[in-house]
Amino acid sequence: MDKALKSVLEWWDAAGVDVPAIAPSAKPKPQSTTTANSQSNSLSKAVPSRAKSNAANKTEKSSLRLDGAPIAAAAKTLSDLKLAIETFEAGSLSSHARQSVFARGNPQADIMIIGEAPNREGDIAGKPFMGREGQLLDRMMASIGLSEQSVYMTTVMNWRQPQNRNPKPEDVEICLPFILRHIELVEPKFIVLLGNVSLSALTNLTGVMKNRGQWQTISIGDNTIPALPIYHPALLLKQPALKKEAWRDLLELRQKLLELT
Repeated sequence: MDKALKSVLEWWDAAGVDVPAIAPSAKPKPQSTTTANSQSNSLSKAVPSRAKSNAANKTEKSSLRLDGAPIAAAAKTLSDLKLAIETFEAGSLSSHARQSVFARGNPQADIMIIGEAPNREGDIAGKPFMGREGQLLDRMMASIGLSEQSVYMTTVMNWRQPQNRNPKPEDVEICLPFILRHIELVEPKFIVLLGNVSLSALTNLTGVMKNRGQWQTISIGDNTIPALPIYHPALLLKQPALKKEAWRDLLELRQKLLELT
């Protein structure tokens, strides 16, 4: 039993658990029931000690935050920001994505369109608003005389979410410094917010259905930018009846543009 116990305790010692020293014995002696129970109790106390250590390590790791703020702030140009996002260690946030997604359109345009997160087609292409959602968005913009050359499109999230699920608040928090810096570098005259995620992330409002078509403001540095929440194309594909309200919102945007000129 001494040999077996020593082997067990050596294993625990290698795992980082404090164990009592074992004095060598010249001859193996039969152990009493009391001694065996005592040694068993010693081992049972060591196991919870290891479990507590693992729990502490997990707690410590979960408390670590991915902070993109200093990285985003260091970006002086859109090219810098794109590279910063591509090389950012996003952990599990990007583990299901093929690549990061940055933007498409004209960065010199007056209108910046901000959506929620890349879809499957956007993940493959490395550009936002691709596939059916992108085609519908392009038609929506064309209906009021806009094109890819007259708008600049991006998303709050830079990586596709698993199964296109809604981003978690902690995921949005990680990406928020990048989208804020993105807006700051582009300096648009107007922002169009597509869907709940972009609305909540950039205005702290919730519910695009009750806030759509109502102008909000987004303050970035010294600039205050008018922002119009509207339905996301993905929602319009699922609920075509909402296109009537979406058309009214587009007319509101066109009126704002006419006032600018």
